[in-house]
Amino acid sequence: MVSFEESMISLVKSMKDESPFEMLFLDEAQGRILAEDIIADHNSPEFPTSAMDGYAIKCEDQQLGRIRIEGNLPAGSYDKREVVGGFCVKTYTGSLMSKGTDTLIPIENVTREGDEIVINESVDCGFSVRPIGENYYEGEILIAKGSKIDFAEIGVLASLNIPQVKVYSKPRVAVLSTGSEILDVGEKQTNPSQIRSSNQFTLHALSKKAGADVVRFPLVKDNKDSIRKAINEALQVSDIVVTTGGVSVGDYDFVKEILGDLEAKYLVDGVILKPGQHIKIVKIGKKYIFALPGFPYSSTVTFILYVIPLIRYMMGLDSTLPIKSAKLIQSYKKRSKKTEFTMGNLSYEGAEYKIDFQSKKSGTSAILTNMLGNSVLVGLSEDCGDLEIGDSIDFIDLSSL
Repeated sequence: MVSFEESMISLVKSMKDESPFEMLFLDEAQGRILAEDIIADHNSPEFPTSAMDGYAIKCEDQQLGRIRIEGNLPAGSYDKREVVGGFCVKTYTGSLMSKGTDTLIPIENVTREGDEIVINESVDCGFSVRPIGENYYEGEILIAKGSKIDFAEIGVLASLNIPQVKVYSKPRVAVLSTGSEILDVGEKQTNPSQIRSSNQFTLHALSKKAGADVVRFPLVKDNKDSIRKAINEALQVSDIVVTTGGVSVGDYDFVKEILGDLEAKYLVDGVILKPGQHIKIVKIGKKYIFALPGFPYSSTVTFILYVIPLIRYMMGLDSTLPIKSAKLIQSYKKRSKKTEFTMGNLSYEGAEYKIDFQSKKSGTSAILTNMLGNSVLVGLSEDCGDLEIGDSIDFIDLSSL
């Protein structure tokens, strides 16, 4: 087995393939990650433009007191004429400023008398004129690669006349829950040894939360041929295959043997980790298989630690998990000499995060209910000992996944 740190290094080093991308229309792109820089191919506006309704004038002509109206220029119109001193053009919001003018005097500041305006209140030179490039300049990077596309990005893309945009493809995740003792939700129980399978629902939910698409598979019994068949089928339709159960050293733990039969590169084969020491990660071409423990808490924790960073990488995001620091307000007795992840309760008091372990049950790695509430995943290194009140500790903020 390797240390937790070594296992993460192996996984990260394997993430060298170019993430796949696709082209989407703007109305389908919200929430996706941009796979290219968006660069302005023109100035916006390209010409001085009126920011309100009024009259386009030469600034110094306000001293005349009266200015003759030469024409009318609605938005969308274009007039090549050049305005000379003593004349103005009635102009509307969004209209181009007529050549020769440099200031827009609002309607409210003048009185119209026939074909002239009387200046009642002067304005500063350049008033209410949008200069060339006020919005953006040609060649400017407006949206950087790796940005999440939301309403503002969509608006800018539309203003650039970009109907389709290049985004990172969502990775597809298949979860195979193995075990002859597990029943699907709604399936009738026929003997007391049978238990409900929560793993595929939990890991599907985590996959979606991280932004991936889910490929659904039925439960798989503890049969070598059935497990092998399910893994091969999952590899055909997904980028990431996750199995739960069958990775330990029991008579019916077939997953390790099946992985050994595949033409796969082993990245991780056991980690000095609690929970999840028997985890295995292999790579076949550009696809990954994560063999996780069967206990719900173990499979959930290892999925968060290993699979979510890969999903984030494939989507063009920073693969680093959201790690923060907090002060303990309750002591904690470390249960092993391994890297250990346990659940704590998060609060925020006195401008700092605080963690306690009230109501967190101690037992096997089957206690998924410890993740309910305002829970965070607390990490303790191999060489970390028991923790005391006031100690600083790192945690993964599950709400930020």
